[in-house]
Amino acid sequence: MGINLNPFTWWTGASWGTVLYGLRNKTRVGTDELGNVYYEGGRDTAGNPRRWVIYQGANDGSRVPPDWFAWLHHQLDTVPDRALPPPRAWQKPAVPNLTGTALAYRPAGALEKGGQRAAATGDYEAWTPEG
Repeated sequence: MGINLNPFTWWTGASWGTVLYGLRNKTRVGTDELGNVYYEGGRDTAGNPRRWVIYQGANDGSRVPPDWFAWLHHQLDTVPDRALPPPRAWQKPAVPNLTGTALAYRPAGALEKGGQRAAATGDYEAWTPEG
């Protein structure tokens, strides 16, 4: 089904039309650690260079690392590999939004974790209109 679905869908990656025609005369400028590929070429109406990302996997904006996000939105003039210093040892790698996946955060008491909350401590007193 993947071969038959790919020419017609944009949500599972770049369609053949994008790869064959949309990126013609565009320059590939880099790849991030998630496998996303970045392109630049042409000008928008304000005269700025147009920039694209072709996602590796699901088309999800949270899958663009912060340094490449800055490049895509013209906060950096050159690609992040040349414009930014190397990451510090204490910096964590960027992770995509995990909402809706099995890895999403679920607090204690969530239905997905059994739905058992901690017992009330007794320091809560409900409001009543007479009080």
